[in-house]
Amino acid sequence: MAEENAAANNEAPARQVGLRKIYVKDMSFESPSAPGIFNDGEFRPVTNMNVRTGQQKIDDTLYEMTLTLTLDAKMGDDTAFLVELEQAGVFHIDGYTDQEIGVILGTFCPTTLFPYAREAISAAVQRGGFPDFLLQPIDFDGLFARTQQEKARQAQEQQAQQTN
Repeated sequence: MAEENAAANNEAPARQVGLRKIYVKDMSFESPSAPGIFNDGEFRPVTNMNVRTGQQKIDDTLYEMTLTLTLDAKMGDDTAFLVELEQAGVFHIDGYTDQEIGVILGTFCPTTLFPYAREAISAAVQRGGFPDFLLQPIDFDGLFARTQQEKARQAQEQQAQQTN
């Protein structure tokens, strides 16, 4: 009804971004060096984290965003733990252009999901017998901007190769 009124008045439909559901889509925790890893004294692991995002359009205004985090902690050559998490959410996005939706999915949605992922990983690590582990914040705006710049650079290189 609101869209019909907006169309009748030549107005753009109202812009909306809303969160419908947050859930863990998949999660695994491994501690392949246990119990020996607990005998190494002070726990000062070297950690490595991989971050990926994925999205799926459910219908005209609903999108599933998946934030995938893979975290491994090593003590020397031994893997203390490995956590893989797919934190997902369903977002209602309406009234935006495709380009704007891309920005929302690349920045707002993963930023919204990250605190839930951080808590899930922290709880899994602690339940695995390890000290509290706190993931530092991630600048999804910066990551998105760098990804867009890299895509633009690759497109320019490809275009230059085709014209030569």
